[in-house]
Amino acid sequence: MKVLRKISLLILAPLALFTACEDGDKVFDQIVEAEERGAVLRTVNLISNELPIGVAGSGFAAELEVQDQEDGALLESLDVYVGFRDNTVPDGGTDLDVAEALFSNIPSSSFSIGEFGFPRTTVEIGLDEMLAFTGVTEADLFGGDQFTVRFELNLTDGRSFSNDDNSGTLTGSFFASPFLYTPTVVCPVGAEQFVGTYVISDVTGGVFGTVWGDGTVVELSVGETSTQRQFDAVYLPQFGIGNGPATFAFDLVCGGVNVPGGQGSGLTCGNGGITFGPPVAAAIGSYDPADDSSFTVTFREDEIDDCGGGADVTVTLTKQ
Repeated sequence: MKVLRKISLLILAPLALFTACEDGDKVFDQIVEAEERGAVLRTVNLISNELPIGVAGSGFAAELEVQDQEDGALLESLDVYVGFRDNTVPDGGTDLDVAEALFSNIPSSSFSIGEFGFPRTTVEIGLDEMLAFTGVTEADLFGGDQFTVRFELNLTDGRSFSNDDNSGTLTGSFFASPFLYTPTVVCPVGAEQFVGTYVISDVTGGVFGTVWGDGTVVELSVGETSTQRQFDAVYLPQFGIGNGPATFAFDLVCGGVNVPGGQGSGLTCGNGGITFGPPVAAAIGSYDPADDSSFTVTFREDEIDDCGGGADVTVTLTKQ
């Protein structure tokens, strides 16, 4: 019999990181030292990372900060690479992928000093610029396609750093430094659409029966982007395990409902945790852009087979 356990959370006291500037400096020194005295290209503000179809002036924009052990003095320049991922190739169609190429070089003289004393710059690339650079036309775009924007940080000593040099320490928290971004083509979704009170109805069962409880009421809200929606619900409430609600997010992409991978459920069978992600064999869910009264979501329950085998699950959400 599979044994489900609540996932324990290790809560780090904020005091350990923010008691004083000196302690913060030590944290940064430890991270940079672990990266062989490298440099961090920190995301201060991801201003725009989605490309709404038909919306004039859309594009990618991010405010970035360079940190190194000499307070940014090692910065020589920042290379910007742009490419295209055709994620919606029709059956028998042509794959329009475009390999990345050097789009621009930003010299250190174009940076200004930010509030923490490190060099900062804001990079803005319009959709029209990305189309012209890659040779892709607007007619070729469909929801789910992505452009790639990759940064390579060049230092005065001849070294360069990009996403291949990253560790888990540098991709999250205060030092978020992914180097690679994937602005995604989306169909606009109004902030008032697909939000509010919805009831979950099972269409298919999951690994352990109902996933969140057939008839469970949830509150949908806007997620990290204008086309993402999310809700909080208790996984496997029928077993009374005692786990609390976990957040489940999905993206509304031009009539299709995409589910990002690696979403925690709050439970584990002891082999890495039960997570949700995109379906493996089933078609994705769907929605009507003009009617938010009901839509379907299809996802993979236990996507890494933590409990010995996952399943594609479909639920319907109906507005109350």
